Amino acid sequence: MKIIILGAGQVGGTLAENLSSEKNDITIIDTDTDRLRELQDRIDVKTVFGHGSYPHVLRDAGADDADMLVAVTSSDETNMVACQVAYTLFRTPTKISRIRSNAYLKQTDLFNVDAFPIDVLISPEQVVTQYIRRLLEFPGALQVLDFANSRVQLVAVKAYYGGPLVGQAISALKDHLPNVETRVAAVFRRNTAIEPRGDTIIEADDEVFFVAGREHIHTVMSELRRAEDSYKRVIIAGGGNIGYRLAKALEKRYRLKIIEHNAERARFLSENLDRTVVLHGSATDKSLLEEENIENTDVFCALTNDDEVNIMASLLAKRHGARKVMTLINKAAYVDLVQGGMIDVAISPQQATIGSLLTHVRRGDVVNVHSLRRGAAEAIEAIAHGDSMSSKVVGRRVDEVKLPPGTTIGAIVRGEDVLMARSDVVIESDDHVILFVMDKRHIADVERLFQVGLGFF
Repeated sequence: MKIIILGAGQVGGTLAENLSSEKNDITIIDTDTDRLRELQDRIDVKTVFGHGSYPHVLRDAGADDADMLVAVTSSDETNMVACQVAYTLFRTPTKISRIRSNAYLKQTDLFNVDAFPIDVLISPEQVVTQYIRRLLEFPGALQVLDFANSRVQLVAVKAYYGGPLVGQAISALKDHLPNVETRVAAVFRRNTAIEPRGDTIIEADDEVFFVAGREHIHTVMSELRRAEDSYKRVIIAGGGNIGYRLAKALEKRYRLKIIEHNAERARFLSENLDRTVVLHGSATDKSLLEEENIENTDVFCALTNDDEVNIMASLLAKRHGARKVMTLINKAAYVDLVQGGMIDVAISPQQATIGSLLTHVRRGDVVNVHSLRRGAAEAIEAIAHGDSMSSKVVGRRVDEVKLPPGTTIGAIVRGEDVLMARSDVVIESDDHVILFVMDKRHIADVERLFQVGLGFF
């Protein structure tokens, strides 16, 4: 696939890195020559210097025969105009745009062929807000991912000493929870993927990914770690777009405080939030945290635009008694550095957003993609089509499907029914199949499984 990425920032660079490894023809446009040179030295992509909304720049990037334009610059206006130009002059088939401002997002009638012809809108702030909301809903989870309109969820937890299943084989899960349908999709032990089998022993500190219906998630989590009380008191550090959105979404359910260092922004927050206590000050001010009873806080979310401030504020909050800290980190190197130490959950906006973009790049009928473990693995929801002659999956039992190495089927959603992927379950046309791919190098093989052909033998 020939793809033009407009914007070589964190999101654009991460997307290019993901797609270039899958033999796509990638061209990146940006006005930062140093950033373009850095990407070109690191990954196999073409680069074009210039403003991506200019027709001649898009033409130089190969827009005449491009399959897709992904506009992810920091400017909403540049992204919108670039999509308009790509449609009007080059008839680019698929146009994806990052839109950050809520002023645009609220006007849905702006995004159609008669106005700005954008096929897919991506809002990183919205994606990250939803991501954090799910983590708050399930105390103790490292990741919570939705599939099939939230009927199925994939949850990552760290197995703790004292968990009922720790030290036992995965097959014991059925004995512990006879009335709950669930399946372990993957296990990571000391950053190494282990393909889960019935006789695989769960060890303390294993990162376990399991699939279950939404209503069973809490029950399954209790088998792998000590049950945690629901969160009640939440402090948000940073009242920017993400902090404000999150506070707006949470304030009716939690006792919420938000710390903002900019006086004008703090005034805006106080005028636009109903039940949230707005504090003007620095999240790294120890005395302020102590005054606000940080030791009684269930979750401290550091969501400023500065990685260093987020990390320092989180460490300070944790040291002074916050039960859980979640930290927004843009630099990928920092995520690996802090995750799992005093910081409980490191949130990468790029990785949270990348799945939304990859969904529209995948071949076959892929309706959901989630990037996992900093892009090393993926969870995919694909729809099976065809019959036993035209499809490699339809009409076959789960144990008959020739899956690539390190790939497991977690669940199958058929209409309103959620079926765990037992070996004897037969896949039917229109089933939504939830797969876990532990090695991204096999993504293309998974895509081919769900492409309908004239006949397979």
